[in-house]
Amino acid sequence: MSRTKIFLDTNILVYTLDGHDSEKQARARAIVRGVVEDQIPVISTQVMQEFYSASTTKLKVDAMIAKNIVHNLGNMEVVPVDLTTIEQGIDISVLFRLSFWDGLIIAAAEQARCAMVFSEDLNDGQTVRGVRIVNPFLHT
Repeated sequence: MSRTKIFLDTNILVYTLDGHDSEKQARARAIVRGVVEDQIPVISTQVMQEFYSASTTKLKVDAMIAKNIVHNLGNMEVVPVDLTTIEQGIDISVLFRLSFWDGLIIAAAEQARCAMVFSEDLNDGQTVRGVRIVNPFLHT
């Protein structure tokens, strides 16, 4: 079985820590575990930054615990957000009428040659620049 590169958007990772909805938390953990075990997980430095910020501000996770999780996220393939990625993110946001931040996610996924982006925030089923958007919470 060939392994597919799957880009994980920040929201999927944040839900793994969010105890406000235990069902969604369990589902997010299963999604991440499945990608790590069966596919090739990919994130970007943007995702790492957003994860740290959201987990410490919205979820009130201790900063050093969040830092440790970010460190462990480094075991995934990490796409650095550089000038080229930013420029591609801008192009994607303009051409596809997405937010700059969503364009940057897709640009990083495209750069890493991911087949899919797992995200709750983008349009499930849409393909942007060869990357298919999947909301894994809608699929079993």
